[in-house]
Amino acid sequence: MYETGNPYTSRYMTFLLLIAAAFAAGVINSVAGGGSFLTFPSLVFAGVPAVVANASNTVALVPGSVTAALSYRQEIQQLSGARLKSWFVISLAGGAAGAALLLVTSDRTFRQIAPWLLLFATLLFAFGARVSLALRGRLHSNQGLMLALLFPISVYGGYFGGGIGIMILAAFRLYGYTDIHGMNGIKSILSGSLNAIAALIFVAAHRIDWLPTLVMMAAAIAGGYVGPVLARRMPEAVIRAIVIVVGVLMTAYFFRIAPK
Repeated sequence: MYETGNPYTSRYMTFLLLIAAAFAAGVINSVAGGGSFLTFPSLVFAGVPAVVANASNTVALVPGSVTAALSYRQEIQQLSGARLKSWFVISLAGGAAGAALLLVTSDRTFRQIAPWLLLFATLLFAFGARVSLALRGRLHSNQGLMLALLFPISVYGGYFGGGIGIMILAAFRLYGYTDIHGMNGIKSILSGSLNAIAALIFVAAHRIDWLPTLVMMAAAIAGGYVGPVLARRMPEAVIRAIVIVVGVLMTAYFFRIAPK
């Protein structure tokens, strides 16, 4: 990292970029998801290898999910504890499987896959809400089908995670939930848990670039705390539009730099 241009100016600007991206990601993840559109590309731009950047991104955003979940604790308490526990367990299992899959992926292969993952996540973020609304209640509160749906979502989350919040919210729509604040609260718990188990695996495998990760972690915690406050005051459509634009730009950038 930080080897181009004036080393002091480069390092200062890089950390400013990482701090800004992580804070915004903490806010966005607590409201609608999509924060990885900012943090993962920022780490790659800073010179972190793609697989390590993805693993570091996961570790950096875990605390933000925890603080967001705490901010939604009143809405979460209204839900059935038994259902939440089973969803929590399946999220842990899927997150661990996805993290293991990432560790056996080479950096070159991941850089080739990353643009397609970003494209998928961007399209999901842009149109997922409409699809989930059209299919609302199709699972009819079927717990077995819900668990079968959450597992592959969690595997994807452990492997990459871009758009994972939208996937979880879509699953809740299918299940029949309508309270956006309650859904955001559970989403924060599930995404936080699958990211946490993935993060532990990445740490154990020594695939974390700790300096930028810790800087982003502090900023993401602040963003995760502020996000729910903004969610109740700021139109979600504005935040969603910003995330979609960023997703399109980052997807185009990663297609451009992908190995041939």
